[in-house]
Amino acid sequence: MRKIFFSLFWLNVVTWSFAHAAEPEINGQFVQGGMVVGQAQPGSEVRLNGEALKVAESGHFVFGIGRDDTAPVLLAVSTPTGEHWRQSFTIQTRTFDIQRVDGLPQQTVTPDPEVQARIAEDNRKIGQARAVNSDRLDFTGEWIWPAEGRISGVYGSQRILNGEPRAPHWGIDIAAPTGTPVYAPAAGVVRLAEPDLVLSGGTIIVDHGHDIFSSFLHLHAIHVAVGDEIAPGDLIGEIGATGRATGPHLDWRMNWGSTRIDPQLLLPERD
Repeated sequence: MRKIFFSLFWLNVVTWSFAHAAEPEINGQFVQGGMVVGQAQPGSEVRLNGEALKVAESGHFVFGIGRDDTAPVLLAVSTPTGEHWRQSFTIQTRTFDIQRVDGLPQQTVTPDPEVQARIAEDNRKIGQARAVNSDRLDFTGEWIWPAEGRISGVYGSQRILNGEPRAPHWGIDIAAPTGTPVYAPAAGVVRLAEPDLVLSGGTIIVDHGHDIFSSFLHLHAIHVAVGDEIAPGDLIGEIGATGRATGPHLDWRMNWGSTRIDPQLLLPERD
């Protein structure tokens, strides 16, 4: 029996009751990299900083907060009966780690034109997989750890490869031997299952609904196919060191649209 089984837990949760007819219930962290899930009165319109959010028939909505976001978040709700609610939320800032990775072959740091062309094609596939803004509500359910292992990389840290600063790291890295099982951290549908992308190697992308996606990188083996419906705890792959990786690990990343969010904020602390 697997030992990775945690129920949904929100640290520093911010919640409000329906004291006012238009006031939504909100769960999540207003922190850099956070994901906020809300539920308004069915049929309501919800706006984030003036932009309309996708709202389910049940009233559920979700949004992410970027790594470098610092401006307050303004939420506004209008009900079908004409009532209105609005509130501004301060974003909690974080201090991110700097990581150095030396000794990489130079072609993995600065790919040649042929490899760059392959990367562009990989990015096209990834973009196509994330192009669907589905009505799924899997983001409202449980989130569990996808694998056992040592946390070797965290969201928001900046990596310096062979002395050259790179973009921040966008996921959580779990280091474990090749072949270690990878399980679905939440329900969803598989939108991409590719065994050999240039940078990320074996890659799975799962759609959790409303533009929330999980990506699982550097996999040694893939046990799902595009279109598969998965539940929390389902086996989806195995940890590996494929693509641009210095050792076997799972790199789990999450997006709300183009906003990168921190998967670790959805999980309870390990014992």
